[in-house]
Amino acid sequence: MMTTQRLVSAVAAGMLVAASQAPAQELDETSFAYVGSWSSLSLYQNFERPFWERHLPEASAGRITTNVTTFDQMGLGGGEVYRLMGRDVIEVTSTVADYAVQDAPELEGLDMPMIAPDVETARQVAEAYRPVLADAFAARYDGAKLLAVVPYPSQMVFCNTEIDGLGDLAGKKVRASGRATAEFLEALGAEGITLNFSEVPGALQRGVIDCAVTGSLSGYSSGWYEVSTHLYPLPVGGWDHVVTAMNGGKWASLSAETQAWLMAEIQEHYEEPVWASAVEETREGIACLTGEGECTRGEPGDMVLVDATDQDFVDATRHLEETLLPNWAARVDQVWVDRWNETIGSVTGLTASK
Repeated sequence: MMTTQRLVSAVAAGMLVAASQAPAQELDETSFAYVGSWSSLSLYQNFERPFWERHLPEASAGRITTNVTTFDQMGLGGGEVYRLMGRDVIEVTSTVADYAVQDAPELEGLDMPMIAPDVETARQVAEAYRPVLADAFAARYDGAKLLAVVPYPSQMVFCNTEIDGLGDLAGKKVRASGRATAEFLEALGAEGITLNFSEVPGALQRGVIDCAVTGSLSGYSSGWYEVSTHLYPLPVGGWDHVVTAMNGGKWASLSAETQAWLMAEIQEHYEEPVWASAVEETREGIACLTGEGECTRGEPGDMVLVDATDQDFVDATRHLEETLLPNWAARVDQVWVDRWNETIGSVTGLTASK
């Protein structure tokens, strides 16, 4: 017998299929101005730009046209774009959720360090928290519509000094990829440093910092392996989920048919391919950085791959429970804490409390 939950899921899936098959003549004739994430990284080059620049106009038979750029090409910081979207300056935009936590601390609950050690768990976490994110975007950004949640590859640690595990980060200066990551590093006894992504290679080379956190392929594409010696491959910085949202007024201007069609296209032709690639991109990133395995993207590096230990997982869980989750809970209202426990907490077995 089909349960109520399975029935609802089946109906929703059927609606998405029907929407994706809607005739082009039923769609609105409209345009989207899209501001994407980092222009130099594979997420934008291989997924964001092709989807918004080519796929949507082609799939809509030209009824939807697009103008596509990125926040760095516009000279913006990644944390500004949601704010500008909420003020009707930007129509559709994507950025790393952690970049916007000063404006919307609820977003920070999506991606805690080491909470999802693999892609499968990361997706379960993202799917569970999606309704919470949708409400947070609507509340924080004047009715904005959540469109997509996708990951970068695992956000791992690059060090220009010898390490054998998480414990060896104590006493070191480490560039963090977000506030929660900085708090995690400080709980380990490291000093979390805020530094722009583009400044990291020079800082590693000059010894200004000892280590830095980013995705495996991001680090390879940006040459971090040339100024680092050791790679710790677990997601100390989480997965740096990139969240796409649309201005509330723009979303409301679309017909119900166009809204349903757009959501179906985003799920099938953007979200699914990115999640499917996350495993392979994380793996190939490690291969390209260390020379252990096949690297199809260029000459591999020769970084030392540091194995995680059972104690690393024990320590990570302890710091989440004792430091990160209480710190985050103190920054948000109780309703968001309760919803985190009902969603991500149910997936991970962790509990957030003030």
